[in-house]
Amino acid sequence: MTSIKGFFSSFIQTFKDVFTDSGVVLMIVIAPIIYGFFYPWPYSSEVVNHVPVGIIDYDNSDLSRTIVRYATATPQLDTERFVNEQAAQEAMWSNKIAGYMIIPSGLEQRVLSGKQANVSVLANGSYFILNQRVQMGFLQSISTVSAGIKIKKSVAQGAYQPIAEKISQALPLQIIPLYNQNEGYGSYVVPAVSIIILQQTLMMGTAMLVGTWYEQKRDRTSVRGWLGRIAALSAISFVMGCFFYGWVFEIQDYPRGQNMLGSLLFLLLFCPTVATLGCVFGLWFRQRERSLQILIFSSLPILFISGYPWPANQLPEVLQILRWLVPTTPGINTSVQLNQMGASVSQVATGFYALAGLLVFYFILLLLFRWRDAQKVVS
Repeated sequence: MTSIKGFFSSFIQTFKDVFTDSGVVLMIVIAPIIYGFFYPWPYSSEVVNHVPVGIIDYDNSDLSRTIVRYATATPQLDTERFVNEQAAQEAMWSNKIAGYMIIPSGLEQRVLSGKQANVSVLANGSYFILNQRVQMGFLQSISTVSAGIKIKKSVAQGAYQPIAEKISQALPLQIIPLYNQNEGYGSYVVPAVSIIILQQTLMMGTAMLVGTWYEQKRDRTSVRGWLGRIAALSAISFVMGCFFYGWVFEIQDYPRGQNMLGSLLFLLLFCPTVATLGCVFGLWFRQRERSLQILIFSSLPILFISGYPWPANQLPEVLQILRWLVPTTPGINTSVQLNQMGASVSQVATGFYALAGLLVFYFILLLLFRWRDAQKVVS
């Protein structure tokens, strides 16, 4: 009974300390809510249209003018004519256009003679969404014109119009995105970054709170007391995680809820892991302000070493090892696979094992810091 009482007394006292400290409340509770409102906002326009592009027509034939007319008609592109490729390249280098199409000389003659004809499309790969729209916009225009030519040839050879239309697309292409159905950047990046937001706000807020306890000489407690503190902080972060899963993803219409039970189990493990790490940092830095000053710059490196925006096997070997000391390394992929892709818990078991191992590792470090401080008091 004494041990249970010690756990719950620490649990309740931590809640009181969190909600009576404006800085900690701002970091753990208010900051995730603000991020939930404003971080997805720049990505609200998921579909990009009217991308400025250039067209160089060296053929100047009826066929090339038809291709230009179809490309101009598509809502994905805003076309501009250039006299040569050098002018188009200079416009792309100065960010006036996102790409251009080259219609070679003799295109119509090669098509009418039944020879293979090619049209070149070049785009700026630095912005992959714009690159996609340039490629797809020109592809649709050229494919439409090409299908029309095939139909006319088949009709001229005696085929009926409906049959010729079917023959012209013997192997129809139908693109069905499985998980990111609107193929938007927000649907790709926000679910992953949300896990980093949860980690960073909880970790920094916890380190600030523990630093305050250390300055007030209130940090020393029993193992059960630390478990109560971690449980209280984890409970608050769990609610914030449900806020992202249940409200942010819903109102932004991101892929969500494919395996909600698995996602909740993930939060039940992820939140105490991060809270324990925050406690370790708080005892390590020992000062409230120092925790925030140091940890606030860690968000961007953590994102890049997570393996989500940049392939992990392309990182230096040292970082490929050290990145597994951060909860978001297994956390991001596990969350995305559960909530967005509908994976089962068994399919992402490696992520759960990694988080459980980190939780044990962090708690051992916490006990070592606790023992160190106790030895200083004795000496």
